[in-house]
Amino acid sequence: MTYEEAMEFIRYTNKLGSVPGLEAITDLLERLANPQDRLRIIHVAGTNGKGSTISFLSSVLAAAGYRVGIYISPTVFSYREKLQIISRDVNEYISKEYVSKAISMIKTRCDEMVSEGKAHPTSFEIETAMAFLYMLWKKVDFLILETGMGGRLDATNVIESPVCCVFTPVSLDHMQYLGNTLEEIAYEKAGIMKQGSYVLSSNQRPEVLKVFNRRAEELGIQIMIADSSVAKNIIYSDEYTSFEYPGNDRLDVDRDVNRDVNRNVNGDVNRDINLDIERDKYRIRLLGKYQVQNAVLAIEAARGMASLGYMISDKAIREGLWNAKWHGRLERVSKSPDIFIDGAHNEEAALSLQESIQIYFTNHRLIFMIGVLADKDYRSMLRILAPMADAIITLTPDNPRALSSEILASEARAYCSKVCDEKDIEHAINRAFMEAEQDDIILAFGSLSFLGSLVSDLKARKDENNDG
Repeated sequence: MTYEEAMEFIRYTNKLGSVPGLEAITDLLERLANPQDRLRIIHVAGTNGKGSTISFLSSVLAAAGYRVGIYISPTVFSYREKLQIISRDVNEYISKEYVSKAISMIKTRCDEMVSEGKAHPTSFEIETAMAFLYMLWKKVDFLILETGMGGRLDATNVIESPVCCVFTPVSLDHMQYLGNTLEEIAYEKAGIMKQGSYVLSSNQRPEVLKVFNRRAEELGIQIMIADSSVAKNIIYSDEYTSFEYPGNDRLDVDRDVNRDVNRNVNGDVNRDINLDIERDKYRIRLLGKYQVQNAVLAIEAARGMASLGYMISDKAIREGLWNAKWHGRLERVSKSPDIFIDGAHNEEAALSLQESIQIYFTNHRLIFMIGVLADKDYRSMLRILAPMADAIITLTPDNPRALSSEILASEARAYCSKVCDEKDIEHAINRAFMEAEQDDIILAFGSLSFLGSLVSDLKARKDENNDG
C-alpha cells in the first residue's frame, strides 16, 4: 500500500463518522496483538489546553533523556503531525512509509471484521491503532495519548494501566455526544481514570471536581491538583513568559545526567536558558496567559512521575518548559501586518484568549478572522470575543462539520458593527489585508481545520511576492 492509498482509505473511513464505544477498537487491537499493552502511556483528557500541556510534558521528558511519542488530534499543518517522536536529538513526524506500513496491516484486519459481519472501525479508531503500532515499532519510553472526544468511550481509553492520567480544564464541548451539562461532560472525561495510575488535574470548576472525586473514590485512588493559582510574579512579553512556582524537595536540582528506565543518557545543557536560576522560577516561550496553567500542569505531572521513580530533575523541567513549542496557539505567523492564529473554539478557550488579547494587544485595532465547526459553542465564543473586534471576517472551514460563514456572520453582527462574510479562506485573507492598517492586529481563531490552510496560503503569497 502506498501513502496515497493509505490516505484514501482514511478518507473513506471518515465517512463513517464518530461512533463512541470500545467494542470495535478492542477487537481491532486484539487482531494486532494488542500493541498498547506493551507501552508506557500517559493519558490526557480535558477540553482546553491538552495540546499545549502535551507539548510541555513531552519536552520535559525529552530533556530528562527519554524518548517520547505523542498522539494528538486534530492537526494544523500536516496529517503526519498526529504522530510525533520527541527526544533530545529528534523531533519528527511519522514518515509516509510508516503510515503506509501501519495502515496496510490495519486495513487487512478491518476487512476481516467486516467479512465477519462486524462494524468497520472508524477513522479515529484506525488512527489510534496506528499510534500504538508505530510507537511500539519506534520503541518509545513513553507515549503521551490525547483523547479524541470525551474519555470513557473514547477509542484511546482501550488502555488498561496508564502510568499517569492528566486532566486539563473541562468546559462545555461536543455536547451532542458528551452531554449538555458540565457534570455530564466531566463524567465522560473521568472515565480515563484507572486504578494504580497517578491521577492529576488542573484547577477545575467545583461541579467538575465533584464528579472527578466521586470517580476517584469508586476506584480507591487520589486526585492530585496542579494549582496554578499559586504561581506568582508572572511577567508577560511578546517573546516569553516568566513565573514563579514553588519548588519540590523530591527533585535533585543539581543532577546534570538524567537516566531513563533502560539506559543512561548524557546531553548538553540548553544554553538558551540559565538553568542555574532559583529553583522556583520558570520561563516558557508559548504566548498566552493560559499557558502558565498548562505549564504548571506539566510541572506537576513530571514531579508526580519523579515520585514514581522516573528520573526527572527540576533542571530537566526548566529546560523542557523553555524548549517547548506548540503551533497554532497564539502564534504569530506573519508580520506587516501582524497575523496571529489561535485554536480557541469554545467558551473556556474564548475567555483565555480574551485575557491574552488584553495583555498583548492593548491599544491595537483588531481584525478577527473566524471559522468554526457547527458542534462548537460558537455563540458563547462570539459573546466573549466579538465586542473586542473593530472588524470581523467570517469563513466556512473546509470540514464536513463546518458552520456556514453566513450563519456565523449573522450571529457576530449582534456584537460588532463591521462584519464581512467572505465564505472561504482565500477571500477572507484578501479582505483582512484590505482592512489592515499599520499596527493593526489580525487574529484568526476557531477551528484548527482552517488555521493550517491560512498559514499555507500566507506562505504561498510570500513566495509569490519574492519570486516577483
